[in-house]
Amino acid sequence: MLPLRDNIPTSRTPYVTYAFIAANILVYFFWQKGGLSLGDPSSVHYQCNLLEWAATPDELLGDKQALPAQCGTDDAPTWLTPFTAMFMHGGLLHLGGNMLFLWIFGNNVEDAMGHVKFVVFYLLGGLAAFALHVATDLHSTTPTLGASGAIAAVLGGYALLFPRARVVTVIFIVFFFTLLELPALLVLGGWFLLQVLSASMDANGGVAYFAHIGGFAFGLLAVRLFAGKKRTERDIHRSYTR
Repeated sequence: MLPLRDNIPTSRTPYVTYAFIAANILVYFFWQKGGLSLGDPSSVHYQCNLLEWAATPDELLGDKQALPAQCGTDDAPTWLTPFTAMFMHGGLLHLGGNMLFLWIFGNNVEDAMGHVKFVVFYLLGGLAAFALHVATDLHSTTPTLGASGAIAAVLGGYALLFPRARVVTVIFIVFFFTLLELPALLVLGGWFLLQVLSASMDANGGVAYFAHIGGFAFGLLAVRLFAGKKRTERDIHRSYTR
């Protein structure tokens, strides 16, 4: 399933969602890649940025590794890497998929919370996601990066705030596809179930499934601390009466 859009209108411009999307794109092309090019992920520039600014569980727990000589001597503070890693991505598909989900679901969650609260919710969701990832693999030396954990928190929040929303979704059937308007709970619940199943089978393939689970759980548990119930109910009513 690939979501394309939802049916919940917004009452204000989602400036923070736009800013997060722009920041992720700019970081990927102009900082990770060192310029507007598809680049080579095996290049020294790309690998040094990855080692320096992505978050590594083993390093956060005290086993700081020196950067390779070709990366120079400057190194990012370890405590900062869980934040910087939220804006880094491992490839165009990784970036594109994350930004699509943020574009579809982030605007409504931001609308329900307000701009400032949404910033705090998003960043805390990313930290909660990484915390569960670290807890499940304390001594991992693999750098972790991506906005997936923070966006998973957005998905969890959306599922609780807008349970009756409808999401236009692409359904792939072998070599064919069709468009269906599905309940948000089915789309997001199916996504979450896939993360749980993948994590239980240890089918990681480089994907931090427990980070996705942690982010989604944070979103479900914390969203009511950030979003006003009256605004949410009003927006849902508007979506069914327009």
